[in-house]
Amino acid sequence: MIDGKTKLIAHIGYPTETFKAPMICNPYFAAKGINAAVIPMGCKAGDYDSFLELVLRLSNVHGALITMPHKVRTLALVDEASASARIAGACNAVKVDQRGLTIGDMFDGEGFVRGLLRHGRRAAGANVLVAGCGGVGSAIAAALASAGALRISLHDTLAPAMSALAGRLKAHYPKLEVSTGSSDPAGYDIVVNATPLGMNNDDPLPLDVDRIAPSTFVGEVVMKTEITPFLAAARAKGCGYQVGTDMLFEQIPAYLEFLGFGTAGVDDLRRLAQIHY
Repeated sequence: MIDGKTKLIAHIGYPTETFKAPMICNPYFAAKGINAAVIPMGCKAGDYDSFLELVLRLSNVHGALITMPHKVRTLALVDEASASARIAGACNAVKVDQRGLTIGDMFDGEGFVRGLLRHGRRAAGANVLVAGCGGVGSAIAAALASAGALRISLHDTLAPAMSALAGRLKAHYPKLEVSTGSSDPAGYDIVVNATPLGMNNDDPLPLDVDRIAPSTFVGEVVMKTEITPFLAAARAKGCGYQVGTDMLFEQIPAYLEFLGFGTAGVDDLRRLAQIHY
């Protein structure tokens, strides 16, 4: 039951049909007796700047979760941002602190790396290809660098985004080998689809799966379906893989701590979640 005392968490992005965080957080809040709710809010890019400012002024809005296509833009709108957000060049969570300042943070990368560990894989020493250098891809690349990846190759159809991310990674991790341009997934330990390809039924595959070795671990960020065509093709080759919601489950405890709701266990979140596609 949402009432006048409910702490609302705005979940802002477009389109909203792929949102999964409400299906994880809201059952958890209900089970734990927490009077809070994550509310999907569909906001197109042209309205976002003014909408974010206004929604955070609402007295019963406790913060916001930010998703596509607004993560990169959010960094320029907050008063302060964490180191993770600055390196990634994007934010996926915002709150207003006691000073009245907007604070941004980024948890996608942390969620992805925690997911790797849960699947028995490590980023340390790995050669990685990240396809997609928007908000989520940038965060994943930054977290993999922080976790000790040996080499990260970046690919994006938008060359400025790819080059900017490469520059930030080199500035913060001078020993990391960073390359850009090629989408060939051959020879990598970890391959990540951080593009939106897979959200629509007629999307092409983001990478040439025939070039991916069976020993490669494949990660996906698209959450519209659990097993995207890209993951299905990689699974058919024998690759280990991580679905989009694995990253989400692993980062929600960090979201909740950031917003002041205390610690949540991933196993509890998974047990209580009511995800549907």
